Amino acid sequence: MSEPVPLTDRFGRVHRNLRVSVTDRCNIRCSYCMPADVVQFKPRQEILRFEEIERFVRAVVPWGIHRIRITGGEPLVRRDVATLVRRLARVPGVDDLAMTTNGMLLDHYAAPLRRAGLQRLNISLDAIRAETFQRIARRTGLDRVMAGIDAARQVGFDKIRLNAVSLIGTTEEEVIPLAEFARSRDLELRFIEFMPLDAEGRWQPDGVLSGAAVRGLLEAHFGPLAPLPRDDPSQPAVDFAYADGTGRVGFINPVTEPFCGDCNRLRLSAEGQLRSCLFSTENWDVRALLRGGASDAAITDLTRACLMAKKAGRGTDDFEFVRPPHAMYQLGG
Repeated sequence: MSEPVPLTDRFGRVHRNLRVSVTDRCNIRCSYCMPADVVQFKPRQEILRFEEIERFVRAVVPWGIHRIRITGGEPLVRRDVATLVRRLARVPGVDDLAMTTNGMLLDHYAAPLRRAGLQRLNISLDAIRAETFQRIARRTGLDRVMAGIDAARQVGFDKIRLNAVSLIGTTEEEVIPLAEFARSRDLELRFIEFMPLDAEGRWQPDGVLSGAAVRGLLEAHFGPLAPLPRDDPSQPAVDFAYADGTGRVGFINPVTEPFCGDCNRLRLSAEGQLRSCLFSTENWDVRALLRGGASDAAITDLTRACLMAKKAGRGTDDFEFVRPPHAMYQLGG
């Protein structure tokens, strides 16, 4: 029997990672992601059902997809999301199953998610001070996030990563407290540059607090950071160890240091649209195939067509760059 042909784009990038958004809804309103108030969410009937998500995953796993990340919106506002985790964890070939959450509901769901087979957690935490947290999230709830982090640790999640979006003029004073918090709890911290995917369209290049600037703040306080080898060439973060050997910190710099050349990610939106890039302006309608009785071969063909249209880079530094019509919460991060 011939070997399966991997999901490869026209630039030779082999795709192993799938981000699956399960909802466009969220219980906070981060300024870099969602509108402050009125949001038009997708009607329930347009959102993929769990069995449809599982069907898509089973169709693409034989072609090399083996890492799945569940995202949103906020995935924990999707009712019974642990059921989806359980279904995906049982798919042969899925050997890494993770979730990105804001942590607001995690104290209630950490144990069910762990039992269902979730292996890793990324928790968004942009600030350690309540005032700054509320300024960014436009909601209160830092105490709930902290409770969620504690609950995740207590039930045995040992690969917890904190994601902190860096906003110039807002989060500079949070850098050191965030690092100290992560180091004291053996959590990995990653700082992420602000991308032009905010719903209100306020992103400007001069609003980006660069990864280099954040690194400078850390080194001024903790001493030189030592670069670490990359476990996976396709990972977007560049990781470092602290000078005293306590913990590690990473930087995801999509604006100042694009990493498109190593990208191996596909994204399935909550309403069943496949995208090859966060910044893609084209969608491939998986939902229509799933609800139209299409074969696995047809689903795979659509996935390959999506990949063949993938560009070499997202082009935010190009004069021809066109900002996508969707915000982060509609795409799945």
